[in-house]
Amino acid sequence: MPPAPQFRSDFLRTYVARGQYYDCTDPEALDTLFQKERVTAYIGFDCTAPSLHVGSMLQIMTLRRLQQAGHRPIVVIGGGTTKAGDPSFRTEARPLLSDETIETNKRAIRNCFEKFLKFGDGPSDAIMVDNADWLDKLEYVPFLREIGRHFSINRMITMDSVKMKLDEDLPFSFLEFNYMIMQAYDYLELYRRYGCRLQAGGADQWGNIVSGIDLGRRIENTQLFGLTAPLITTSSGAKMGKTAAGAVWLNPEMRSPYDYWQYWRNTEDADVGRFLRLFTDVPEAEVARLEKLQGAELNDAKKLLATEATALCHGRAAANDAAETARRTFEEGAAAEGLPTFTLKLPDGVLNLAVATGLASSNSEARKLIANNGLRINDQVVSDPRAQIDTSALSAEGVLKLSSGKKKHVLVKPA
Repeated sequence: MPPAPQFRSDFLRTYVARGQYYDCTDPEALDTLFQKERVTAYIGFDCTAPSLHVGSMLQIMTLRRLQQAGHRPIVVIGGGTTKAGDPSFRTEARPLLSDETIETNKRAIRNCFEKFLKFGDGPSDAIMVDNADWLDKLEYVPFLREIGRHFSINRMITMDSVKMKLDEDLPFSFLEFNYMIMQAYDYLELYRRYGCRLQAGGADQWGNIVSGIDLGRRIENTQLFGLTAPLITTSSGAKMGKTAAGAVWLNPEMRSPYDYWQYWRNTEDADVGRFLRLFTDVPEAEVARLEKLQGAELNDAKKLLATEATALCHGRAAANDAAETARRTFEEGAAAEGLPTFTLKLPDGVLNLAVATGLASSNSEARKLIANNGLRINDQVVSDPRAQIDTSALSAEGVLKLSSGKKKHVLVKPA
């Protein structure tokens, strides 16, 4: 990870201070651009599921920081690129989704951005566009002649995301190979339509971003820019947004505000300050104070992180309700729900836990329960009968809730 430059523009100084900076194509020129004009910048989000998850939060917060600094963010919904599927650093091809599924997913994820950004017609109001509006209308041979001729196969296969697949002899279809060209064309189209000069994204998108910059230079003779954020893992090395019960979705119908609050409340001690900077608007001076706390006081910082992160995603009222529910449930005693409580050794397999707590009479019955989406951990459906449940699945107060159907619930405490 290259060292962050000393920026002068408000946005880039904040971007560095909040821990979001990873790399930039021309830091000095981009810093100058931010100082002299309102910059239009975009990030793309493909429609591979009916909700985004916590893994997308860093990019959403980048757009939010842009708007807070007076610049104009563009949210690109990948109705077109989803039909190809981004192959970057994946060991297998993404499953092809039907047009109907993509449309359903597209409608579902649009709503989440309205909590983080202000949309409208003002100079710094956010814009939301769908790249299917231009990609679906392209004619193949004219597109190859106008755009495809500017892409060197020799150069494309040296990019890390492609090279990894070739070095490991992984399947790499011609459809996937075109994803880079489609994303580059997005950048060109956004420049032409909206004067967009910056594409931001995760560090894994560097090759795609640079391809768009090069296309803008070749066709429009203009300088475009790229800015990337690091790929975030927890201090223990876990991938952001993944739990024993599955992905941490942003849409409330896929993960309740209370469970979302609990995800952030369970943040590892070493990550509290970093996550407050990345995923909330808590001022830097307050973050610096909170991250020095220890013991029970650090738990208060985790609760603040959970409440502020949930307020951004689900609204202040839902965040406060989640915090109060957690206080009543755990601070007044986990047994307040009147649930049977078992003290068991962790880690253990989910099948063993289901049998030990009486939710299933045998491993075979537990497997059938999982196959029918009937077993849940902390109200999240368990999909993998081989899952090993360890202390990371516990609530911040040291218990987990195991459920069979809607009426049978137990609490588990580690031995």
